[in-house]
Amino acid sequence: MTENSWTRWPSREALTREAATRPRRVLGWVTRSLVLAMLLWGAFNGTHVRGWGVLVAVAAILSAAVVGWVLFRTTLAHRLWPSLALYGVLLGIAVVAQAADFGVIALVLWCGCAITALERLPIAAALPVTVVALALYAAVNDDAWLTTLATTTGLALAGYVLRLDAEARGSAQRLLTQERAARAAEAESAALGERARIAREIHDVLAHSLSAQLVHLEAARLLIEGGADRDQILERVVAARGMARDGLAETRQALSALRGDMTPLEDFLSQLVGTDDGAEATISGERRPLSAEASQAVRRVAQEALTNVRKHAPGAKVRMRLEYGEDQVTLVVRDSGGSPGELTTTGGGYGLLGMRERAELLGGSLDAGPDDEGFMVTLKVPV
Repeated sequence: MTENSWTRWPSREALTREAATRPRRVLGWVTRSLVLAMLLWGAFNGTHVRGWGVLVAVAAILSAAVVGWVLFRTTLAHRLWPSLALYGVLLGIAVVAQAADFGVIALVLWCGCAITALERLPIAAALPVTVVALALYAAVNDDAWLTTLATTTGLALAGYVLRLDAEARGSAQRLLTQERAARAAEAESAALGERARIAREIHDVLAHSLSAQLVHLEAARLLIEGGADRDQILERVVAARGMARDGLAETRQALSALRGDMTPLEDFLSQLVGTDDGAEATISGERRPLSAEASQAVRRVAQEALTNVRKHAPGAKVRMRLEYGEDQVTLVVRDSGGSPGELTTTGGGYGLLGMRERAELLGGSLDAGPDDEGFMVTLKVPV
């Protein structure tokens, strides 16, 4: 059965003192100490009791204190029937104290039971305990009925206010715990995201570098099989070595970019096409700042597209255009087409697939396919 406001227990956070501030906890200890002092004063102040009677009264008070401590632990564990039994024990001690003419002890126990029951029990179980405790208090109180009514009503309201305060404190504690857990999860997610970003950057750098090396090494193999002269083969091997060196440099640049230290995107593209006699780059639109991820995506797509042109259409002219828009930046790499190169069948086509996945992670897109002249790659990423 679903719990409602009548049968629902106060939360464990509300029943503990962990969520309370230090001044509040000190005030609680002071209050409990004063209550215990009042009970002991009532025992020692009884003029009709002497000797062993005082010791018996003190023992009863200490027993009530122990029962109260056990009651605290029992209600914290949300054990209803043991809690009600312990309240019955406390009310019984109060009745015996009243019969023995220890009125102060009885009044304190009845009032304490009435208030704490409303604070720590489900409302449906707390109301009978509170009604019995306040009825016993009213039965022995010799004040005017209106004063007694006001006192009992005030005690009931005090218990309910304490319950509301404890629930508010418990809710704040739960929210704080949830916030801490959310922050920890967010930090863990950020760390995992950063690891994935580093892995993606290194993967892309190595994929581009190794792909370019493969182009030259495969060309060297074909030259060897075709009986080419030594200089042609050496040229390809030297080019492959240069690509390996460039790959290391790009890896260092990628790590620098991850640390936020990178050359401007426009300068990078200019340097990239500057190493290729058949490529040119144009930049249009008002330059806008890009995130490190978006900037890296543009760089990697430009590199991959240029490598693919040299692999599949050697000698083709390459036109690279970077256009800044209001909410996105567009990179277009178009080649003039040409006869398929000797290395057209090398590679698995995973370079552009990885670039497309990178663009989609940024909320952008990547399209690649033939156009009127040759092949065109279009990347769009948000600014």
